[in-house]
Amino acid sequence: MRSRGAGIVGYNVQAAVDTKHHLIIGHEVTNEYSDRGQLFSMVLQAQAAMEVDELKVVADRGYFKNVEILACAEAGIAAVVPRPQTSNNKAASLFDREDFHYVPKDDEYRCPAGERLPKRTTMQQDGMTLYRYWSSNCQSCELKSRCTTGKERCVSRWEHEDVLEAMQDRLDRQPEKMLIRRDTVEHPFGTLKRWMGSEHFLTRTFEHVSTEMSLHVLAYNLKRVMNIVGIEALIGAIRALFIVFMVVICVIRRAYTASGRHLAVIN
Repeated sequence: MRSRGAGIVGYNVQAAVDTKHHLIIGHEVTNEYSDRGQLFSMVLQAQAAMEVDELKVVADRGYFKNVEILACAEAGIAAVVPRPQTSNNKAASLFDREDFHYVPKDDEYRCPAGERLPKRTTMQQDGMTLYRYWSSNCQSCELKSRCTTGKERCVSRWEHEDVLEAMQDRLDRQPEKMLIRRDTVEHPFGTLKRWMGSEHFLTRTFEHVSTEMSLHVLAYNLKRVMNIVGIEALIGAIRALFIVFMVVICVIRRAYTASGRHLAVIN
């Protein structure tokens, strides 16, 4: 995979952890260099593992991707992912996009100088529909030197920008969610890395590494369950599952015998 512009031999591991018991409820090994594009697939894993219809998800800014967040919203999942701080204007001490306020009823923006930025055009970029807003009064504006070095300042808006704004509003109202994310998911990763040692994965090829990671996750979850319910309760639960499994096998065997078919069971 590629990382920071250079190719490296390695794998990118994704994990979803529940906040109540800190169990790893979903994981995946990829050779993608970035976490972008991984959010919705991990959300679906977590939702299936927890067997719930409604789910709240928190991820770091590395997972921020418009279409992934939209997919979560359309599935009824409330995601919270901070927007990456990659503004060139802010780095150049110019007004940032956040300084321009959207007015829904007029479908236009207001700039820091109070000027109206009506919608001017529609464009396609990376498969997304974007609207462009700008004012015709930028040339005579006293704040132009603090706003843009071009002829006018343009503001782009995604057609589903309201989804991102609703997510940002959730984060603004509950900023502690990012602390919860750190305390929840970083501990399992740190624990697994300590167990795995400096070389991390001992196997090679994608299939083998995926299997090795699954074994690590299984061991971690077993240890967590031991700490939560105790060893005796865990053994009792395993025995109960084994009994249920054997009962199901017996029922299937009798059904096949009654139908005149043969079933081989290897234990």
